[in-house]
Amino acid sequence: MHKNFKILFFLIFSMTIHAQAQSGRIKGIALDMKTRQGIEFATVVLLLANDSSIVKNVFTDSSGHFQLNEVTDGNYILLISSVEYLKKYHGPLLVNSARPVLDVGELLISVHQRVLNSIEVVGQVPLFRNKANGTVEVNVANTILSNSTSAIEILSRSPGVAVTDDGISVLGKGEAIIYLNGRRVTMEQLSAVSSSIIRSIEIIPNPSSKYDAEGKAVINVITVVRTADGYKGTLKQYLSVSDFTGPSRNTNLDLNYKKNKLSLTGSYGLLVGKGKEILNTTRSRLNTPDHFLSVLMTDWDRDYRNFSNYNLGGQYDLDEKSYISAAYTGAYNHLGGRTRSENAITSTSIDGLFRSDIANNNRVRNNSVTLNYGKNIDSLGSSLFVGGQYAGYGSNTDDGIKEDNLVEGQEQLRTLNNKSSYNIRLLTVQLDYTKIFHRHNKIELGAKLGYAANRSGTDFLIAQNGIDFEPDDRQSAWFKYRELIPAAYLNFNGLLGKKTTYGIGLRTEWSKYQLETDGETLQKMEDQYIDFFPSTFIAFKVSGQSEIRASYVSRISRPRYQALNPSGVYQDAYTRIEGNPFLQPERTNAVEIGASFKVYSVKLGYSQRKDPITWAALRGKTENDYVLKPLNLKQLNSWFLSLSVSLNKNWWTSSNTFNISYDKFGADDALFGLKEGRPQLSIYSSNTFNIGKVFRLQTLVRYTGGESDGLYYSKEQLLTAIGIEKDFFNKSLRLNLMANDLFRRDKPAGHYEIGQTYIEYARKNNNKYYRLSLTYAFGRLDKMTYSNKSTGQTENNRAQ
Repeated sequence: MHKNFKILFFLIFSMTIHAQAQSGRIKGIALDMKTRQGIEFATVVLLLANDSSIVKNVFTDSSGHFQLNEVTDGNYILLISSVEYLKKYHGPLLVNSARPVLDVGELLISVHQRVLNSIEVVGQVPLFRNKANGTVEVNVANTILSNSTSAIEILSRSPGVAVTDDGISVLGKGEAIIYLNGRRVTMEQLSAVSSSIIRSIEIIPNPSSKYDAEGKAVINVITVVRTADGYKGTLKQYLSVSDFTGPSRNTNLDLNYKKNKLSLTGSYGLLVGKGKEILNTTRSRLNTPDHFLSVLMTDWDRDYRNFSNYNLGGQYDLDEKSYISAAYTGAYNHLGGRTRSENAITSTSIDGLFRSDIANNNRVRNNSVTLNYGKNIDSLGSSLFVGGQYAGYGSNTDDGIKEDNLVEGQEQLRTLNNKSSYNIRLLTVQLDYTKIFHRHNKIELGAKLGYAANRSGTDFLIAQNGIDFEPDDRQSAWFKYRELIPAAYLNFNGLLGKKTTYGIGLRTEWSKYQLETDGETLQKMEDQYIDFFPSTFIAFKVSGQSEIRASYVSRISRPRYQALNPSGVYQDAYTRIEGNPFLQPERTNAVEIGASFKVYSVKLGYSQRKDPITWAALRGKTENDYVLKPLNLKQLNSWFLSLSVSLNKNWWTSSNTFNISYDKFGADDALFGLKEGRPQLSIYSSNTFNIGKVFRLQTLVRYTGGESDGLYYSKEQLLTAIGIEKDFFNKSLRLNLMANDLFRRDKPAGHYEIGQTYIEYARKNNNKYYRLSLTYAFGRLDKMTYSNKSTGQTENNRAQ
């Protein structure tokens, strides 16, 4: 299969590498004729001058700016429309190689008479739209997604995206890497971003070779762009209450300032409150001589004492074409609370109830500094970027544990202490160069060097009498890991004729690592390997409203640093969580074809994963022990079919997706008792209704059907949310009321079988809550040119 992918790649390469094409850009700003203020979220449609057929469309940003990219040579007319304004036609416009960038300047538009007569008409923004390369752009402002407390919560409620403890994944692809305005960020850094400043999210299922090969997809979060000197701030306060746990409060403050060549930005986010989660697990070996049965309940009662995120950044424009920028990003998380577990074990060798009460005390500190230089080289848009980042991650845990076990009718008491820490240091430097040719073909090339050093240790202490602690060598260990990854890439993008867009690229990464660990046995491992990651896409515009496309990508998923650490995390006397130092990277090859027609878009895709990484509960060293640890399976094959439909009326906007996916592990994984697979049906629907001029009603429904990949079976889940939103004081104050998970059916559950052990689990969380949020915007800032770029976030994500 891998050879076939390479043949396909080089066939497309040979067909397209010598192509020449002509394209350009059209940009401008839509302004209110009376107030001269930018018109937000107006629709800008590009029409052919000869027959008025639609070529493409975009939305203006919050300051009225717009830009249409990859416009082929020809004569066009612009149509700018918004329900609050009269339609504006501008043209004809001639786009050719002599004018690759056409700036139409200020377009003044008159307010519709209905608005002048005080009859308010509010336009709707569709939740998502599909781009030519298969990317899905999800709008956030004025949708139910804007009621979220953070960017991470927005992602968890976006179409085709799933957020779990293991990370963020894209339907049909797998784990994704995250970008913020084109720069890589960690989930912790992303959580500091207020949802009030997020304009849209790009879900990129087929990323080019310019992106790091880590992960199987890319998600780019885009914030609002401003356009004049001054200052602007947003203060947002949330209160969430639930009948399952105590209340929680979120506060987000974002500030922006610009004066002449200097731009500054800063933010602070604070979460305090309660959280709760219950996991019920049953493990059984009923068909074996030892006849084992374990019924385990784990209750996490979390106390978010201080979860703070903060960042400060600045940019100075050296001239009209170059800038330098610097940024500091940090986070401090102090988690308290208790973790209680009860494990009833019955077997031929033991009959007991094992209870533990853990007083949690965990502190995490994350800090990073970046420094960048950028320069636009010519008028066509060629550019040079050089950047570097240093990041440090540290965690300290000091958990007090009390055991109260009842074994064969006898009470056994123990006092334990788990002291653990990890310290990760990351250093990255990066160079990117983009050359745009006269005919607007584009070559991108660059290089990156990443270095990571991870050191962690666990001291597990036992006091049989509750006073005198002694180390337990079986559960104490230290771990060191060092990694070096140089990388380079080359991309070529262009047009064939006037209707075919294509891109082709190659990325190579050389990895060298050394791992040392000390526990019951001393292990030292080192290795080095090189990988090549080709990628390509091609899209053909059948007409102004229809298009077909195809793509191929190759990716890699390296284990997170702590997943390699064999030091155990205590759960109860017979249950532990451990890393696996023998984990291998997971490699993926994926193909996708798609088509779009008017409001419909359909995708069909297949991916093959070699050495897929998964987690499972495995038998320990004794017949009653179980260890939850990551491991590699042989192969995972995945298929998916997706259909999306969007409707947009003056009073109603509806965005819907329907997906069918099927995952199947390879037959060589016979140890895990593979069974017949079962496809999964997923439905996503987001709707916004304007209830006159009183308020907006927003609904969200996400259904995930039952699924089996031959090993794991997941039960169905249903999320239903409803909210209302109203603006006050000329939209400077916004009130949101939301009820989430109305029927409490968004709960993961399922089962799997490994060897002779059958494992069933069911998780209950506090997804059912009611939330009140207030957003206050102040100041005036219409342009924010700050564009700091983080260069080391591939390594940062693996540090989490």
